[in-house]
Amino acid sequence: MEIMSGPNEEDAPITAWLTDMDGVLVRENNALPGAQGLIDTLTEREVPFLVLTNNSIYTNRDLSARLERSGLHVPEDRIWTSANATAAFLTQQSPESSAFVIGEAGLTTALHSAGYVMTEQDPEYVVLGETRNYSFNALTHAIRLIEGGAKFIATNPDTTGPSDEGTLPATGSVAAMIRTATGRSPYFVGKPNPVMIRAGLNAIGAHSESTALIGDRMDTDVRAGVEAGLRTHLVLTGSTSRGDVETYPFRPYAIHEGVGEIVELVTARD
Repeated sequence: MEIMSGPNEEDAPITAWLTDMDGVLVRENNALPGAQGLIDTLTEREVPFLVLTNNSIYTNRDLSARLERSGLHVPEDRIWTSANATAAFLTQQSPESSAFVIGEAGLTTALHSAGYVMTEQDPEYVVLGETRNYSFNALTHAIRLIEGGAKFIATNPDTTGPSDEGTLPATGSVAAMIRTATGRSPYFVGKPNPVMIRAGLNAIGAHSESTALIGDRMDTDVRAGVEAGLRTHLVLTGSTSRGDVETYPFRPYAIHEGVGEIVELVTARD
């Protein structure tokens, strides 16, 4: 472990953890070394935690099942997606309102659970999430609704996503197309927006000054954690190398070779 920006004697003890999923706990549908040990340790010690993902396609139950197939047991109530964060954000902004939604079950389920009505007629919001089946007609309708005054929300700004066949366009790319057509920029809820982090903290009753975040990306995970006031732990098992860190104007609290080193920090609380 390499300490980058601490420790400070005034730092509060860490009593809750947020961790990114891909590149931290799993990679290419396989659990990374130490991942289950971290989840087990947090669970056994009753430390509040959430597993974060910008993916809005799957419901929490679906993601829990997919992680199980990867060799990682994470209860669905310990998962926090950009769809969950979007539903929480909209509930705060305009409770039980209406939306025209482009997305999969993860997004529509989260919005339904928040009391939102899905409609094609005069919605307050157009909400764009990730889907593998973007419809030209649906995108055209979204553009016309936005032109008519609907507010434009997108679950996350990721422009691409991985697949077995190669790179796929993701929510941010489709949002850019709608923005170009309408002249209206969306409000992105997911990482690096700290709104996603703060909504997750509220969901588990945690506070920023005593919460740490684990991520593998400087531009999304670490940035979101820094802006939300969390102590950020970068692991080198994903998309960021040690050399990349120096190219950013902000720093993680610490750098680790893998998530297994975090288990030592959790157990060190005792």
